[in-house]
Amino acid sequence: MADLQGFDANQVEPSQEYQPLPAGSYVAVITDSEMKPTKTGNGHYLQLTFQIVEGEHANRLIWVRLNLDNPNATAVSIARRELSAICRSVGVLVPTDSADLHDLPLVIQVGLKRRKDTDELQSEVKGYRKVDAGPEPKPASQAAGTDAPWKR
Repeated sequence: MADLQGFDANQVEPSQEYQPLPAGSYVAVITDSEMKPTKTGNGHYLQLTFQIVEGEHANRLIWVRLNLDNPNATAVSIARRELSAICRSVGVLVPTDSADLHDLPLVIQVGLKRRKDTDELQSEVKGYRKVDAGPEPKPASQAAGTDAPWKR
């Protein structure tokens, strides 16, 4: 049990129903990072917490997991490329600690995907780019044969 004396729900707005972030580009910063063990215990992933810092969705959080230590070489390769994109986007090419990436603005490209277990939509970071990298690139359907700079 916990003592709740002094709390009055009449004085506090209730939390709103959770909705995923709409797909789009957002200026964000990494506010937290932590190396965690995988569920199977045979590796580790770097969990990064991104906080949106501008616009209608300011202060919303989204998480990214990078499988930097994993028996699956493909998973590690993908994670290392994604970390490279993050480092280049914040201008820290040789970090000595994940904290070196904190509080530096970058643009994250967010998409939506369906969860396999619940079929609900969830937000997912699809790519990264520098804040001053110019206008958002055209979708692949409009710019055939070119890679968008925010893609992993």
